Amino acid sequence: MSEVGSAPLASDVERNHPDASVGLGALASAFLRIAIASFGGGLSAWARYVIVEERAWLSEQEFLSALTVCRVLPGANQVNMAVFVGARFRGVAGALAALGGLIAVPLALLLGLGSAYFHYHEVPELRSLLGGAVAAAAGMMLSMGIKVAGPVLRDPAALVFAVVAFVTVGILHWSLPLVVVALAPLAIAWFWPRETT
Repeated sequence: MSEVGSAPLASDVERNHPDASVGLGALASAFLRIAIASFGGGLSAWARYVIVEERAWLSEQEFLSALTVCRVLPGANQVNMAVFVGARFRGVAGALAALGGLIAVPLALLLGLGSAYFHYHEVPELRSLLGGAVAAAAGMMLSMGIKVAGPVLRDPAALVFAVVAFVTVGILHWSLPLVVVALAPLAIAWFWPRETT
């Protein structure tokens, strides 16, 4: 946000009046770029880069809130994100444009490459290529994790919720839905906006 008393920044105006600045073509091309650039994985990292850093359609906090909602809802996270962002800016048409951009070209590539893989999956070079793609995807996810960890590390309550979720799911192997059902209401209640006096 711009400083108090100064003129609003262009990004502030775009975020306050999103319908005036984001078209259907922009939504489709942004999510196409996310899908193509994240070949091998790392969709969340690329989505954050394109939506927050490159296009400045959402703030960091708005993106994290949207990503949280998208992860809690059933379905693929990035499909949910495309629908969420598209609907926010252009309603149903925006949701369809973003979703089309996200899945059209990757679907065509998947069908073609899947057919080729089933014919040539024993080729050692192909196995090496796929192993490299997995390593790149892991690195992209680690990069996003580091970028979004800043606000969590500065808020002791958020850090506690993150550690509890990690320990219960990652170490104790508790059921993810059970942990979400238990922690989500507590976290929502804790972080719910309160009037300051």
